[in-house]
Amino acid sequence: MPFIHLRTHTEFSVVDGMLRIDALAAAARADGQGALAISDLNNLFGTVKFYSACRKEGVKPIIGVDVLMEPNGGAPGGDRQASRLLLLVQNTVGYLNLCQLLARGWVSNAQRAQAWIKWEWLTELGDGLIALSGGDLGAVGQALLSGEAERAAALAQRLSTLFPGRFYIELQRAGLPGNEAHVRAAVGLAADLKLPGVATHTVQFLGADDYEAHEARVCIADGEMLSNPRRVKRF
Repeated sequence: MPFIHLRTHTEFSVVDGMLRIDALAAAARADGQGALAISDLNNLFGTVKFYSACRKEGVKPIIGVDVLMEPNGGAPGGDRQASRLLLLVQNTVGYLNLCQLLARGWVSNAQRAQAWIKWEWLTELGDGLIALSGGDLGAVGQALLSGEAERAAALAQRLSTLFPGRFYIELQRAGLPGNEAHVRAAVGLAADLKLPGVATHTVQFLGADDYEAHEARVCIADGEMLSNPRRVKRF
């Protein structure tokens, strides 16, 4: 079955991506992928270059952004930190709405040097966008891993209402702590709520030989030392 990458962080995801767009598009063509998504963290800077590179390689470009959602209103038992939500453009209206969401986040709700998207903005600007739950870094996933099944279900139902017929429970199996526990809980939640699921894999570099260079870039962004044995390894 053909697999299409929906989570690619290019060099424009300064904190955790080092994919060069031309090489990424060429690799997708060589791999037989008919389409490919860009989903840089909180920005659309690579969009034009990505679109042109994919068209040149005969690969359908899908535009998206990995956004940071504001902690859920500060309600008791709510999120304490920003969560991830992957938004993919479905049509022209969706692209314009995604641009507006990012502009609002950066201009009026920048926190800790990142734009946070307010949940209420999605009511107004959700049309034309497909939403993926963010895996174990999403609000639904974080609630599941915290053992808060009711809150996870409420969040999933809220997102499915905001994105009717366009919301997917995102599943990831990359060998990271929490992946398996999340997959088991998320599959059960999707079945209970009759929501569709989608498998994704985060891609930040092109080949195994690029891992050390990628880790060095992450350390620079985090103010960490590559040689620190206690640093948190997220990839």
